[in-house]
Amino acid sequence: MKKNLITAILMTIVTTILLGIIYPLAVTGIAQLLFPKQANGELIRKNGVIVGSKLIGQEFSGAGYFDSRPSAAGNGYDAENSNGTQYGPTNQKLIDQVEARVADARKENPNAPVPIDLVTASASGLDPDITPAAAEFQAPRVAHERGMTRQQIETLIREYTQQREWGFLGEPRVNVLELNLALDRIHPMRKEQKASPSVARTAPAAAENPGN
Repeated sequence: MKKNLITAILMTIVTTILLGIIYPLAVTGIAQLLFPKQANGELIRKNGVIVGSKLIGQEFSGAGYFDSRPSAAGNGYDAENSNGTQYGPTNQKLIDQVEARVADARKENPNAPVPIDLVTASASGLDPDITPAAAEFQAPRVAHERGMTRQQIETLIREYTQQREWGFLGEPRVNVLELNLALDRIHPMRKEQKASPSVARTAPAAAENPGN
């Protein structure tokens, strides 16, 4: 009995050290050595300052920026409260939310069908990507606010469209933060454009510049 107890204690100590300390440190070290960008959260910098992550969506308040997919994570895009609405397809609250978002979207582009990902939240609430169709739907507004042609905006969308993984997994997608940062590099918003009443949005303001 005493021998079995000592063996159990020693096994607990050994496995704790091996699996609780050595293994995690080894995996962390290998990840930092071989995949440092991915291991550190795919952080994106602007002028040396971290403005967000490629893996987590965020909100953009200026009309000259592309909108992310709606979020139900906390107050929106809260990485500590990843969640969807949990509403079923017949839930009246969900129906009302979607109808209101569709009505708002049609105000800016009444002649195009509204992509589903612009009016429904993802399961995580942190989706950083939208479909190419959702980006193209917003192209006329962004082009107008930036003083660019729609063709210029659509060319940029195509450039930042990521195709299916290995050609068959997932769907084509556009990372909203990367697209908005590209817009600021190529055609920055003028101060008078940012201050213009036409830039004001009904969505809660997160920042006038991406990532802030």
